Amino acid sequence: QVQLVESGGGLVQAGGSLGLSCAASGRTFSGYAMGWFRQAPRKEREFVAAIVWSGGATAYADSVKGRFTISREGAKNTVHLQMNSLEPEDTAVYYCAARRFLGLFSGIPRAQNDFDSWGQGTQVTVSS
Repeated sequence: QVQLVESGGGLVQAGGSLGLSCAASGRTFSGYAMGWFRQAPRKEREFVAAIVWSGGATAYADSVKGRFTISREGAKNTVHLQMNSLEPEDTAVYYCAARRFLGLFSGIPRAQNDFDSWGQGTQVTVSS
């Protein structure tokens, strides 16, 4: 099990930017991929973005494509989510997730069940 700790959440005005970070425990992250999900009040948790650790291939939800950027920093076992042009609809608790093993999986994981480790979440609030 990989321990994940999110940081960088907060309050921002619509149109502004915010950067999130997620640090994985251990000396190095030897897993397959890391990603971000979000959950707004009274809504289901939804996929936001993911990145494959080796090679850096990325995937984004259509709702954030062109506005959000996911990246990794291997030396710090950290994944980042840069959020630009934020909208009130982006308000949610953002969760970091990791998939430790490739197994028979291929491509970029997008479903909740594709990940096996989760952070506790960080609140992002976008005011109008």
